[in-house]
This record gives sequence, structure tokens and C-alpha cells, in this order.
Amino acid sequence: MDSVFRVRVPGEEGGFVLAVESQGKPDPDKHNSWTYYLAHMYAKYRLPPFLLVVCKDKATAAWAAEPIRVGRGFHTSMAVFPLVLGPGILPMITEPDEVARDLGVAVFSALAYATDPGLTAILDALASGVANDADKPGSGDNTETDGDVDRVDWAEIVEIGLGEGPGRDYWRHLMATYTPNFPGSNTIVEESWLEGKAEGKAEGQAEGVLRILEVRGVKIPDFVRERVTACTDLDVLGTWLDRSLSAERAEELFAEE
Repeated sequence: MDSVFRVRVPGEEGGFVLAVESQGKPDPDKHNSWTYYLAHMYAKYRLPPFLLVVCKDKATAAWAAEPIRVGRGFHTSMAVFPLVLGPGILPMITEPDEVARDLGVAVFSALAYATDPGLTAILDALASGVANDADKPGSGDNTETDGDVDRVDWAEIVEIGLGEGPGRDYWRHLMATYTPNFPGSNTIVEESWLEGKAEGKAEGQAEGVLRILEVRGVKIPDFVRERVTACTDLDVLGTWLDRSLSAERAEELFAEE
């Protein structure tokens, strides 16, 4: 599973286990996996398990919502009913005040619209919400004592759910801008971030510049693509990366040169 959470509910003993899966396309093999995951979690934790599937398009969401029935025509031994979030089910949240009202819903909105052209606007609003959440009284990094999901958890959930691609690159840049201490200590995000930083390869930085332009829908002429990919100066590439976040035309990367 992508993520598994122990959820505590006021007034209920034990709470429940929530398994979250980010699904990019229909995959028949997942029906077997999801059934196994839920049965395993129920046996291991002795708590009711729920499966939440976050989909990036309506067709995948419709597929994921279909009940999974194990058995034959004369008898069903087991049935699984996934909870599904996806485009059209969740609103597209692009305003910081909407994010502030419910950060959790905003996070899942970003994951549901991960392949939508408007993703950058969603992530912009979400990044400010995650940063502001860190400033709230009592919003520490210890979820056991604070009783809530903190900013590092939210940031990590977004990064994992977005998957490899320009959306994740853009999110990492936003987190580094809004929260200087991002990634948090000993997180999956930190390991991947430091690993990429240690490599320090110019081609990876160049790819990030082009990916951000692409996800923002900015047309990239061949000469711009060639110039970016041929550059080996990390300082120059860093400048271009910053400019790629707001440039309306790809040529604006080289505005002062």
C-alpha cells in the first residue's frame, strides 16, 4: 500500500485502519492485492480496515469503485467495497482560504487532480496551507502526542501520491520555498530528496526545468529544450528552475542573458 494510517475516533475504542492507494490506471491485479491487504490488516491489528483509492481520472475512479467479490455464483466468501476519490468526486481547491478550512480534503484534491493542467494552482494553494499549518499552536511533529497529522505528514502524503513526474518536482520546490526545514527528519521524503541532491547531476536539474514548464502547459521550442538539456552549470539551471515556475513563455528562462 502507498500509506497506512491508524485513525482514532472520539468516543470509539480503537478506531480503525485506513489504507490509502494512489491509482493511475485500471489494474485487474489490484483486486487480488487489495483483498489481501484488507484481510491481512484486519488479522494483524484487530481493527476495522478501510481502503481509500485516490484516482487521477474519472475512468479509473469508476473502475476502482466496483465491488470486489470473492467466490462463485452460489456463494460470496468475501466482498470488498473500496472508497474512491477522484476528479468530479472531489472539488478542485485552488484558494488558500479553502485549504485552511480543511487541509486533509485539500491534500486529497491535489492527488485526485495530479494529471490535470490546473495542478500547479492546486499545489500553490496547498503549499501555503501546509506552511501555515506548521505555525498553528500545538502543531508539532509528534502525531502520537499532538493527536493530529502534522505538516511533514501532509507533505509526505502529497509527494508519495503524486508519483514520479513534474508534479512531484514542482511540489518539492514549493516545500523548499515555504518550509525551509522541509523535508522533515527521518522521512521518506528526506531520503529521496537527499539522494537526488547528492547525485547533483545537471541532467536531472535540466529535466526538472522542462517538466515544470510542461506541467504548466508552456510550449517548449526545440532550441529551448536543446539549450536546457545541454547546460551543465548547476547555478544557471537553478535560476532557470526558479523562472520556470512563473514564465509564460519558455524563452523567458533566458531573459537576462
